[in-house]
Order: sequence, then structure tokens, then C-alpha cells
Amino acid sequence: MENTEKARRESGIELFRIVTMFVIVMHHYVINSGISEAIMRGEGIMPNALFLAVFGWGGKTGINCFVLITGYFMCTSKITLKKFLKLFLWIELYKVIFLAVFTLTGYRELTWEYALKMLKPVSSIGNEFISTYLLFYFFIPFINILIKGMNKRQHLSLVCLTVLIYTVAPVLKLKLAYNYISWFTIIYLIGAYIRLYPETWFNSRRIWGIAALCMLLLSWGSVAFQFYHNRSLLYYWVSDSNKPMALLLAVAAFMLFKNLDIGYMKIINITAASAFGVLLVHNGSDTMRWWLWVEHLQNVKYLYAGNAAANAFITCIVIYALCTGIDLIRYNLIERPLFGALKKRRRK
Repeated sequence: MENTEKARRESGIELFRIVTMFVIVMHHYVINSGISEAIMRGEGIMPNALFLAVFGWGGKTGINCFVLITGYFMCTSKITLKKFLKLFLWIELYKVIFLAVFTLTGYRELTWEYALKMLKPVSSIGNEFISTYLLFYFFIPFINILIKGMNKRQHLSLVCLTVLIYTVAPVLKLKLAYNYISWFTIIYLIGAYIRLYPETWFNSRRIWGIAALCMLLLSWGSVAFQFYHNRSLLYYWVSDSNKPMALLLAVAAFMLFKNLDIGYMKIINITAASAFGVLLVHNGSDTMRWWLWVEHLQNVKYLYAGNAAANAFITCIVIYALCTGIDLIRYNLIERPLFGALKKRRRK
């Protein structure tokens, strides 16, 4: 457990964790429901279509934010077997639960193929966040060795070189073989640099507030621009985590929240602890995505409704709250007793 002083210092980042995951939920509201495809086909009332297009802008930026937090904290920590098991069991438990729910209710037929698809811990390495994040944990100890072996100048040079290749080069139309493992490493290095080599200007809320606002407006503006000029490329400028705006906004927003002087707020810390659980509950499988966004909520119909904005915000808030509640129940009924018992057993 972190001591009280450290917890107080980190409340701003915990709030950032919540905001990051909420932006990802907003993204899924649009991307996983069929709204984005409908907008690209030119469907929907103009104000609603434009609003919902911008509403779903931030998924890839959110991924950068999440990995930045990991790099900032884990660069001075160790990946233990206990930490990996907690993450692994966290992911697998929800897979088991939702496999049982969807098959026992008759929503999906239980077959070996479907069971294996639902239960395998890694479904894709290239661009699937949950799978890649789990695998990335294996790389962290080696990345930390690399970090410890570098001085400040070498660390900064490596960050600049990798960003040049992965972010700047594609803007210049150079072909890039891109995957999340390599990109997460770059983001992790950035988060580690911020933690290990703090500059005076790193602590300026004014600088980072202005930078974050400018990049946010540019990101929204890029979606609006494509909306009017080429909807088939609606999210072109924010469609991948290595896009310049997705990277720059993530860093600026992280620095802003890191510098927030909000003191210790217990509700923030408790809620933030379940942020990853929110992702696992509402976005853990194709079946969940289809059932939630397409069949149950039927988000596409709000392209033609007068209350599109209100529904989008309220739905995402409710989904976030429900998923947080589910994950807190999991933690208190399963994870906490399980690892508490294992800890007591080791002491004997």
C-alpha cells in the first residue's frame, strides 16, 4: 500500500486515470455501435452526426494516456509475479463470467470454438489493447533495465529517435510497420523520463493547460474538418495512437493532471482503481460490444433523435458507474480475499 503522502501527491493522476477511461467509453459509444460507419455513409441529422463524430474522437489518445501512467509509476517499481497474476486473473475472470452469462441465458450457443475465443488471454498482438497490455507486462522489467542503464541525455535521445520514426515519419508518408508492443514501449519511456528527470517547467499548470487545450481543440477540429471534407477518413488525424495529435495531447493532459493540486480525495482513488475494470466489463469481447452498444442501447438511432448529446453523455456516465460498481464488487468479494489469504499463507 502507498503511504498517505504519496497517495495525496498522486490524486491528480488518479483523476486523470478516470477521465482517460471515460474518454475511451465515449469512443466505444461511437465506434462499437455502428454510429461511425453510419456517419461515414452520410447518414443522420447534421448536428447530431457532427456532435457524435467529435464525441468519439479520443480512443487512441486514451490508450496513450493509460500507458503514460504505467510508465510514470512502473519505471521505479518491479513487476512481481503477484502483480502479473492480479492483472491476468482480472482479465480472465471477466472472460469466464461473461462466457457463462451469454451462454446460460441462451444469447450465444456454447461451442468449443466460442469458449476458446472468449477465454484465451491474448486474442491479438497488433492492435488490441487488453491483450497487448497483458503481454507488455513481460517487457517492463527489461525496459526498466534499459532505463537504469541510460543517463538523462541518452534517455531523451532515445525518446526523440523513436518518436521521430513512429510519429513524424508517417506524416511524411514513410511506410511504418506499427504495433502496440513497440508503441507502448515508446510511451512508457516518455512516462519514465517525466518521472526520472523532472524539469522546472514540467510543473507549470499554465503551460500544460494551454498546451492540452490547444491540442484538444486541434483534435476535435481535425474530426470536424474531415466530417465536412472526407468522411471516409473521419478520424484520420487521431485514428492511431502514434498520430501527432494523439501523442501530444496525451502528454500535455498527463502533465496538467499531474500538476493539479487537489489534495487527497478518497472517492477519486477508489474509483480510479477500477478504471481498467471498466474497460474489461464493457469492452472485453465482441459479444459484449455487440450486445451492449448495438442490440441493447441501439445507439445508431440517436443520429436521428433530438436528444443525441444528452443521451450520449448520460449513457456513458451510467455505463462507467455500473462497470465501476461491478469491478468494486469483484475486488472486495474475490481479489482482496484471495490475495489476502495467499499473503497470510506465505507468512506461516
